[in-house]
Amino acid sequence: MTDEKKGSEELKEYADGWMTERKGTDAPGFLKLVIPIIGLGCTAYLVVQMYGDVNHATRGSLVQQFNLVSKTSPVLSYTVALLALVYVVTVAIFAFRKPHED
Repeated sequence: MTDEKKGSEELKEYADGWMTERKGTDAPGFLKLVIPIIGLGCTAYLVVQMYGDVNHATRGSLVQQFNLVSKTSPVLSYTVALLALVYVVTVAIFAFRKPHED
């Protein structure tokens, strides 16, 4: 009975018990590797596709016409990409830090 009590004290529950965490454990290594890769890939895709697929053979001219009509703002697009990059860096720093004891 004391083992059960001791084991339950070491677990921290989130989302009404749907997720549990053992105190003092670290994030898995593959997550530490994947988080920045996916985030940087998404940010790069946002910058590369900022004006749409303007070089496509069949719909490129339509995308260029749409960009002229809609007055696409590069400042807004770069601002959103910068915010996404800051978010990725913040999450990566949080993931690579040592786990803390509660």
